[in-house]
Amino acid sequence: MWEYFLRRLLLTIPTFLGATLVVFVIIQLAPGGPLEQQIMALRMAMGGEAVGGGVAGQTGAMIPESALEELRRYYGFDKPILIRYLTWLGVWPREIESYVATPGRIRNIGEGRQVLVEKTSEGYRLTDPQTGQPLTGWHIEPQRNERGEERVRIYRTGFSGILTGNFGTSYTYNEPVMHLIMQRLPVSLQFGLIGFILSYSICIYLGIQKALAHGTPFDLISSTLVFIGYSIPGWALGAFLLMLFGTQTFIELFPLGGFQSENYAELSLLEKILDRAWHFVLPTIAYTVGSFASLTVLMKNSLLENLSQDYIRTAFAKGLSEKRVIWLHALRNSIIPIAANIGYIIGLFLAGSYLIELVFNIDGVGKLSIEAVFARDYPIVFGFTVLAVLVRLFGAILSDLTLALVDPRIRFK
Repeated sequence: MWEYFLRRLLLTIPTFLGATLVVFVIIQLAPGGPLEQQIMALRMAMGGEAVGGGVAGQTGAMIPESALEELRRYYGFDKPILIRYLTWLGVWPREIESYVATPGRIRNIGEGRQVLVEKTSEGYRLTDPQTGQPLTGWHIEPQRNERGEERVRIYRTGFSGILTGNFGTSYTYNEPVMHLIMQRLPVSLQFGLIGFILSYSICIYLGIQKALAHGTPFDLISSTLVFIGYSIPGWALGAFLLMLFGTQTFIELFPLGGFQSENYAELSLLEKILDRAWHFVLPTIAYTVGSFASLTVLMKNSLLENLSQDYIRTAFAKGLSEKRVIWLHALRNSIIPIAANIGYIIGLFLAGSYLIELVFNIDGVGKLSIEAVFARDYPIVFGFTVLAVLVRLFGAILSDLTLALVDPRIRFK
């Protein structure tokens, strides 16, 4: 069985590469990206609609070609899309340091380092001004500024990408993407974990009661309610709950948004827990109600199917009590379909709460990602893509593992 899980684990590698490649290409080819937005901002800043010059017609004639080349280089659009993807992965070298220097003058490059660009008969040479020794590992690219003065761009390359833990720097926040995600991940984890526990606890119990009361008014009424909840989008239900219980228009019982009060840091441990729970009541309801129908009906149908099996009739014939037969024998086999979906549900709760977080202004990973989509902040979008793909892939493996643990008859080969 462990060989099967090892193969599944190895198969996640090509699956991950394929999924991220598709998303990467689609986003890179989509119009209105950061390069176009920056060019449009430059056009507006320079008084913008003149014709002729650096870029033909649509992207702003007033912008010098050198500035456009620098923008393309900054956003990575100076390379083919496949090279961009490999660079993002970290298997293709990228620029890790870049400076513009004047030949014959000493250039500070940070951390107390200095370089001197010397012009030779063969081109340019980079030396240490203190020792006079040539510096290796640097590339030199001749340039000219807008006034035609001679300049050189010196840069170093290295392997740096998501495989090395470098998710890039956000265009909006100017901070490392990994830092932004890790900063907001605990909130999303708390939100997702609470929703997962409540959803499974309520749905399993409700499904059992519906199976035992099949065809009764309780079964019909509860089915109607859970399917109404299923038909309402979580974000719409969240907005309705905020209007109903978060404003003075009706009943102001819960905060209007956020995940903690302004004086959260001054509260005791117990008060912090209660404050966080108070803020999570409405978003948790909005997020879990939509999953009630599928899990509840799955639990009910699975239990009804097992109650009609021969081994259940045999258990009753042996004189076992109804409670023992249902909760010890029938329930164990009925849980199997629920266990098979546990990985998918975990992935849904951890990576699929962006609209709920946006409605309730919860500063989590979901809200960060959807704001990044609107702002065309590609590094954050790609970082969230990596997180979502990994959660779904390992969630599928977790489902198989849980299935094998719940049902000893199942053996993967």
